[in-house]
Amino acid sequence: MENIENRIVAKIKKCGRGNVFLPADFATFGKTESVRTVLQRLVKKGMILRYARGIYYYPKIDKKFGMGILFPSVEDVAQSIAKRDNAHIVPTGVYALNRLGFSTQVPMNFVYLTDGTPRRIKVGPQNGILFIHTAPKNLAFKNELAMLITFALKEIGKDKVMQEHLDKIKYILTMQPKEQIMNDVKLMPSWIKSLIMNCYE
Repeated sequence: MENIENRIVAKIKKCGRGNVFLPADFATFGKTESVRTVLQRLVKKGMILRYARGIYYYPKIDKKFGMGILFPSVEDVAQSIAKRDNAHIVPTGVYALNRLGFSTQVPMNFVYLTDGTPRRIKVGPQNGILFIHTAPKNLAFKNELAMLITFALKEIGKDKVMQEHLDKIKYILTMQPKEQIMNDVKLMPSWIKSLIMNCYE
């Protein structure tokens, strides 16, 4: 058990502060129960924090401004889970709107489409991460901006897109070369594709 702990500690320190870990990240070090026991022991020692069930965090600490522990974002946690599961994820719903600046509302549940296992993970007393299984087409975007615009507009709805949304999209589209966006228009619903094309006119 001591050898397992030494190896886990070494890997955590090598990755550095601010990283999220799951027991599966140490699967080659020993049996699952042994790994979980070591992680629980490291929590008691104060080396790592238990961020949520089955999710651990090597805390990044702000000493310059005295802010103390800087907790990971829900995005960091979601990406760590996706990496562990060898799955692809894309944000959707209110979170997609928030990422693009269409909304300042912070979602209670961060919803991602995935080709991995559908699940709900509780993060903190109120927030959660919801992974919804989806068709491969929805995960085929090469350009993140094109992807976010698509799922943000889906959340708004075809008949509820207003001029302020269009103005915002026109501005956002100036941030990346047109050809990068155009490479993904084939993945968009026809009404979103038309809207994007009109924004370039």
